[in-house]
Amino acid sequence: MSLQENYNDIKNQLSENVELVAVSKTHPVSAIQEVYDLGQKVFGENKVQELTEKYPQLPKDIQWHLIGHLQTNKVKYIAEFIDTIQSVDSEKLLNEINKEAAKNNRKIKVLLQVKIAEEDSKFGLEVSEAENLFEKFIKGDFPNVEITGLMGMATFTDNQDQVKKEFSVLKNLYNKFNEKRPLKTLSMGMSDDFPIAINCGANSVRVGSAIFGRRDYSQ
Repeated sequence: MSLQENYNDIKNQLSENVELVAVSKTHPVSAIQEVYDLGQKVFGENKVQELTEKYPQLPKDIQWHLIGHLQTNKVKYIAEFIDTIQSVDSEKLLNEINKEAAKNNRKIKVLLQVKIAEEDSKFGLEVSEAENLFEKFIKGDFPNVEITGLMGMATFTDNQDQVKKEFSVLKNLYNKFNEKRPLKTLSMGMSDDFPIAINCGANSVRVGSAIFGRRDYSQ
């Protein structure tokens, strides 16, 4: 299938209230431009270096989301233009984003990444850590940051019950936070599990390979 067919297939599976983040990591600028020309404005990248190389070559109305693990010393390279950082997994990182946003005289949207998977390799805050950071945010800490929601990744498994259980943990936390201060984004689900995520309450999904195709990471 072509990029256009892949993209339309995904869009047809999403209701209007579900945001699609097209994950363009490892894919060329030409492919991103092609999907942009189909009407997609929100793209996700995993690595700062790749993002800063692509950013100047593409339309400036793209809303870039950083969805991969972010080191504090890399925040300064994207603070000027990033729309949303989905992968906030420590107070140290949140402080750094706040600092760099202030330097650029702007407010950066972030999602707190919560560890819901049983896999050790996944990054994320423990639920108690996320609650603590959200309380500090409500009290006025991090004035140049707007926590707009939560993000999580389920365990990579064929066990759909486990995936549902993990997504439900994040949805319940989202509801709890939302009562304290209205949130906008619950980012759950990728190419392999986004239908389950949407059934569990996700209103933003991160889809890469189902649109762009699989990449050979060995090259």
